[in-house]
Amino acid sequence: MNFKLTDEQRMWRNAVHDFCAEIVKPKAAEYDERAEIHQDAFEKMAALGLLGMNVPESYGGASVDAISGAIAIEELGWADGGTALSVAAHNSLGCGPIATYGTEEQKQRWLPGLAKSDPGLGALALTEPGAGSDLVGGIQTRAELDNGEWVINGNKAWITNASSASLIITLCRTDPKGGSGSLSLIVVPTDAPGMHIHPPEKKMGVRASPTHALTYENVRVPQDYLLGKVGEGLYQTLQNLDTARIGIGALSVGLARAAHEEAIRYAKERQSFGKPIAERQAIQWMIADAEVQIEAARLLVYRAAWLKQEGEFHNREAAVAKLFATEMAEDVARNAIQILGSYGYSREYPVERIYRDARLMTIGEGTSEVQRMVIARRVLGKE
Repeated sequence: MNFKLTDEQRMWRNAVHDFCAEIVKPKAAEYDERAEIHQDAFEKMAALGLLGMNVPESYGGASVDAISGAIAIEELGWADGGTALSVAAHNSLGCGPIATYGTEEQKQRWLPGLAKSDPGLGALALTEPGAGSDLVGGIQTRAELDNGEWVINGNKAWITNASSASLIITLCRTDPKGGSGSLSLIVVPTDAPGMHIHPPEKKMGVRASPTHALTYENVRVPQDYLLGKVGEGLYQTLQNLDTARIGIGALSVGLARAAHEEAIRYAKERQSFGKPIAERQAIQWMIADAEVQIEAARLLVYRAAWLKQEGEFHNREAAVAKLFATEMAEDVARNAIQILGSYGYSREYPVERIYRDARLMTIGEGTSEVQRMVIARRVLGKE
């Protein structure tokens, strides 16, 4: 097994890190406070390839390998959890399904614009007010064919990037009889009549990544805006979520890394009873534990990413990486606050924001409980 990054991957990591250090990280607290997407950063990302990581070069994208994608999301997570979440969602959830399941015409129609965020980002609408983990039985948003057009009615909730998106891939029920073959993915432009994007949710964390409820009121789109075939939406969604979970795992590693760095810096500077608290065993053990957890999480993420780029089935490995990395990030951020003490609880220091951002990661793209279900079913041979 080769644990060494290629020269190209190292150059990519350095380029993304420098971009994040210069453009994203200095404004992270500001955009968190404003609860707004960092538009200036996104306008500069396209040139680096960050908005087209899953888009083939023939359609204007960067088409990076899966490990390079994880590297980029980790660096973005290190700089700002909110910005990283919007980038991860745009690439894996907005671009990914079109690049994977779209026809040649669909790819030409949408991917070049998405790779440049022109006129906007991509988004995926799965969750509904009454449907989170239960996609098969819970999805109520329906799409019916009428004179060569899909007519969509329903509601979605907690949709990342909706207000910054040019299109939202929507999971709809196309067969009222239900079952695993009753769902389909349909591309819906955000300027379609009847598409209503509600005000952003007031969230605990990742506030620089606005999240919205949606209402579809007789939204009409052409029949050929369907991705793949009718009834393939559940399969497409589950396959896509495996990729998205790798991204959330990588983002969590970045968040933990940022909290860990702040804890180390503070521990070296803070004096207690005549010596830096970094010399206290209780502090050293928290720092050592964080170092181990971050290294382990990164290796799990890289393994899942490597399997993906090799074309191997990676459902279990993606769930393992996501589960471990997200719970690790919350734990590391919590201990960073503990090391900083009262200052860690203050908005003047970044670990408070990092902790709030990390808290979402065990919920989005499948809760920790869902990841345990996925892992257990694979281990027990239930699927």
